[in-house]
Amino acid sequence: MTTYKEIKGTNIEAVATDPTYPGEGQVWYNTTSNVLKGATGTPTLSWSTTNPMNTGRYGMGSAGTQTSALGFGGNGPTVQTAVTESWNGTNWTEVNDLNLARHYIAGAGVSNTSAIAFGGNQPPQTANTESWNGSNWTEVNNLNEVKELLGGSGTQTSALAYGGAAPGDASKTNTEVWNGSNWTEVNNLNTGRNGLSGAGADSTSAVAFGGTPSPSPEGLVNTELWNGTNWTNVNDLNLGRVYIGSTGIATAALAIGAQPSPQGQTESWNGTNWTEVNDLNVGRGTAGGAGTNTLALAFSGGGRTNSSEAFAGITTKTFTDS
Repeated sequence: MTTYKEIKGTNIEAVATDPTYPGEGQVWYNTTSNVLKGATGTPTLSWSTTNPMNTGRYGMGSAGTQTSALGFGGNGPTVQTAVTESWNGTNWTEVNDLNLARHYIAGAGVSNTSAIAFGGNQPPQTANTESWNGSNWTEVNNLNEVKELLGGSGTQTSALAYGGAAPGDASKTNTEVWNGSNWTEVNNLNTGRNGLSGAGADSTSAVAFGGTPSPSPEGLVNTELWNGTNWTNVNDLNLGRVYIGSTGIATAALAIGAQPSPQGQTESWNGTNWTEVNDLNVGRGTAGGAGTNTLALAFSGGGRTNSSEAFAGITTKTFTDS
C-alpha cells in the first residue's frame, strides 16, 4: 500500500497549531487538539464583498492576512495620501499616517501590527522606507535606489524589493534585500519591468509576475522565482497584465486584477503553474492585497474605489473514524 510519505514526500507532521498555508491534500496532526487534520479538495474559489475602506485610492501599499491587514499610502481623492487603515477581519479603521505621503508604494508584513513600506512617488520618486509597529510609522534606512511601481514581499524584518521605475528608466531589474536594518543590492530580475507584483514569506523566497518593460500599459506574462540568490524564469501567467494586486507566498500566490482599464481577472499560483479562478466582483488595478492564495483580501484600487472583497479557498477538515 502506498504511504502518505511516498505520495507527498514527507511524513505527517505533528504541530501545535494548524499551518498558515496548507496545500491541497496536506495532512497534519494537531497536538493541541489531538486530532488529525487535512486541507481537503478545492471548493469553488470566489470573491465576496466585505466592508469598504474609509478612503478609496489606488497605488497603495499593503500587508497582512485576510483577517489582519494594513493598507497605506496611495493616490486618494485628489493627491498622494499618507492615510493608513487597519483591517480586523470585519471593519477598516483609520490609524496613524505614514510620515511621507506617496503612491505606487510597495509593502510587506504579516499582520496589521507589523509592516514595512518602501519606495513610491511623492512626487518625485523616493527611496523612503518606513516601519510600522502597530501604532506608528518610523522612518528607517532607505532603499539604495529611488523608484516607484516596484514589487515587494516578505516581512517587517526580512523583505524583498524588486523591479520598478526610476527617474529616466521605465523598467528596472534591481533587487534589494531588507534585513530589518538595511537594504542590500543582490542579483537582478531577468526581465526589467515596472507595475509588477509578487509574493513571498521572507527575503529568501519569492515569486514576481506581470508588469511592463516600458511606459505603455501592455502587460507581461513573465513569472520569476527567487531562491535567496537568483531569479529563475518559470511558467507564465495566463494573462499578461500590469498594476496587479497580490497575496500569498512563493509557492502559493494570487495575481489579482490589473490596469489600465480596471480588470477583475484572478489567477492562482501553486508553485508550478497559474490557474484562472473566479474574477473579482469589482475590477481593480494597483489594489491592496493581503492573505494567502486561498484566504485573501483585496481592497481599493482601480478608479479609487473604497470597496473590499474576501476570497474563500481550501477548507480544513478534521478526520474521524466515523
